[in-house]
Amino acid sequence: MVAPFVSKRAKIYENTPDEKWNDWRWQLSNRLNSAEEIEKIFPLTESERRALNSSGLFRVDVTPYYISLIDPDDAEDPVRKQIIPRAEELQAFTAMMEDSLAEDRHSPVPGLVHRYPDRVLMLVTTQCASYCRYCTRSRIVGDPGQTFNRAEFEAQIEYIKNTPQIRDVLLSGGDPLVLAPKILEELLTRLREIQHIEIIRIGSRVPVFMPQRITQELCDMLSKFHPLWMNIHVNHPNEISLELTQATDRLTRAGIQLGNQSVLLAGVNDCVHIQRDLVHKLVRARVRPYYLYQCDLVEGAGHFRTPVAKGIEIIEGLRGHTSGYAVPQYIVDGPGGGGKIPLQPNYQISMSDHKILLRNYEGYITTYEEPTEYKIHDAKTCKACQSKRPEVGQTGLTGLLDGDQLFIKPEGFDDLHHRGGSEHRLKDENKWKPLGIGSD
Repeated sequence: MVAPFVSKRAKIYENTPDEKWNDWRWQLSNRLNSAEEIEKIFPLTESERRALNSSGLFRVDVTPYYISLIDPDDAEDPVRKQIIPRAEELQAFTAMMEDSLAEDRHSPVPGLVHRYPDRVLMLVTTQCASYCRYCTRSRIVGDPGQTFNRAEFEAQIEYIKNTPQIRDVLLSGGDPLVLAPKILEELLTRLREIQHIEIIRIGSRVPVFMPQRITQELCDMLSKFHPLWMNIHVNHPNEISLELTQATDRLTRAGIQLGNQSVLLAGVNDCVHIQRDLVHKLVRARVRPYYLYQCDLVEGAGHFRTPVAKGIEIIEGLRGHTSGYAVPQYIVDGPGGGGKIPLQPNYQISMSDHKILLRNYEGYITTYEEPTEYKIHDAKTCKACQSKRPEVGQTGLTGLLDGDQLFIKPEGFDDLHHRGGSEHRLKDENKWKPLGIGSD
């Protein structure tokens, strides 16, 4: 028999009336953020106390609901580590960056990140229900002075309207679900009025930090803007409570497709057995595991980082050992603005011109025979290829695989290698040419 999901409350909240406990506004207004308040729940370690009493620390706020998930007798509790700062957070580390994903560089207007050709990230608030200690956007999140104003919101909408290749808008922040309900509905309405926007996505940790926010009223409002998708953020099985599963039930019944994005965190979930338990509980809650992120190179997150090999090991322990739709993609978000780069174990051992050697999760090695006759796909005669104009600078490897391009050169490559002067360079040296053309 499958164990039921449970509900928990810290001792100091045992006599809190249900009507208050289940009110998301009460949860927000009663967040804990000081050493004195948190010690009413459990005794702090010296490392935690030092961090909480340090100046310049990334914002601390924890909802009563979420802090109740912590085992008060376990200083190494995986929920506790995610939300209560430690002294290690104050230590610098090699390759640490303020904006590790170069979002500011890809921001045509304040709060809008246009990293990929057909989709944008819209940062609609800097506030969250609680604050993760490894936050990628700690440079702006949690700071009330960084909140986006009406003029910036209008500039974001205007940019999206005037950029017809954008078909997908992801709302994030901060957390969109802490916005006032009328503002969130206005935002979704404005986006739905743009003809070329096909789907809207919301990235939120509110269902995990404050599932009381996922009311039927909210779900009914969100259901007016389909197709609408939502990725939540669960890192450990202990975060999947009765309240969270009730929230995901309401969302899915409203037709909202749910995925999960988690971060690989040392001492929290860097164990294949924990990860397997996590994905199993997620699919029971009708949430599909989507991404497992390598921890970003942000300030304060050094003690959470694992080797990339640990992530590969975890995927190795999931693939074949559980349902395929329960296996997330393991992602490194390329520092400096490289975008999401998927990594996985190497299941292709070798290949020849007619055969591929493959292994499975058990170590079983097999071959796949390649077709001896295959009519090569011709992009020049394919109507679909001809109707799609590649975005300038965004073709990447597809420009080599499916076009006339021969190579990709780093910036400044010609200046370094063409010492004979520009007059000796071929005008179209990066294109395929019939044999003999362009040679002596």
